[in-house]
Amino acid sequence: MLHSTPSPKTLKTYQAYLFDLDGTLVNSEPLKGKALALTCQDYGSKTDYHIYQDVMGQDWPTVTQHFFKAAKIAPDTAEFNHYFRQHYQILLKEQLTLTPNIKPYLEHLSRLDCKIALVSSAASWMIEQVLTQQKLENFFDLIISQEDVNRHKPHPEAYLAALKKLNIKAKGALVFEDSFAGLSSANAAGCDVMGIRHEFNIKNDMSIAKTCISDFNELLD
Repeated sequence: MLHSTPSPKTLKTYQAYLFDLDGTLVNSEPLKGKALALTCQDYGSKTDYHIYQDVMGQDWPTVTQHFFKAAKIAPDTAEFNHYFRQHYQILLKEQLTLTPNIKPYLEHLSRLDCKIALVSSAASWMIEQVLTQQKLENFFDLIISQEDVNRHKPHPEAYLAALKKLNIKAKGALVFEDSFAGLSSANAAGCDVMGIRHEFNIKNDMSIAKTCISDFNELLD
């Protein structure tokens, strides 16, 4: 059973706040699915982008293999990633939006005596484009990207690395995640986890989250 949403006073007790990127700070999950489907189309195969819902939050090889199997293609991985990047960058530029009230919440946290980190399985170029485009780059004391770890979500390595670099114990951190893989990663690291609900993650089991929200204004009331 989910607990009631913690109040801002309760959240102030955490020493660090760790955020996933895709689907947590921004609405990029469906855009990533669309870019993957468009890339499959470049190879002559039409694929429903919603199949990304089955693997969202997982490591990139798992994601791409899921699309390769559905599309019945076997492209060169580097070439596929190159075409994907072109499609994704355009979609990010044209359609990316922030999760409701994430910026006011980050501004709220920045006034507290705490650390703020971004912990994502996304490649560094994706993170850089999103943060720069949405003017979020100055909020984070630490960024952990795909390139910083060997084992990706749902493995806890990314969150363990962030805790170590921040010199924070797991119970001193609150994590925000939107996928079962991300929630599992943070939970395995020993952190409290808050789930972010949106239309694209309805297939994800969020039961291990401390609570779930869809608008960060729920933590500012």
